Amino acid sequence: MYVNIGGDISVLAREVSAIINLETVLPSQKVVTDFIESEDENNRLQYLTEDIPRTLVITDLRTYISSISSSVLQRRLENSLSNNVKLR
Repeated sequence: MYVNIGGDISVLAREVSAIINLETVLPSQKVVTDFIESEDENNRLQYLTEDIPRTLVITDLRTYISSISSSVLQRRLENSLSNNVKLR
């Protein structure tokens, strides 16, 4: 099953590794900013909006910055995964 993470982008739910709430990341948490910079340098970072970035979505293939809240994305992911289990 797919989950919409913002804009016109949907990813396979099983490929989502992490959803990080950027609104709670402090500037002193260098590991997150270093990760984002590394993903950008390796052309794996994609901004899905020009609005305020709220969530970092890490998948197997790419990392996305979305303006959708992490709680909404988490709910979408959980719904997608539970629907997938019911279909089997």
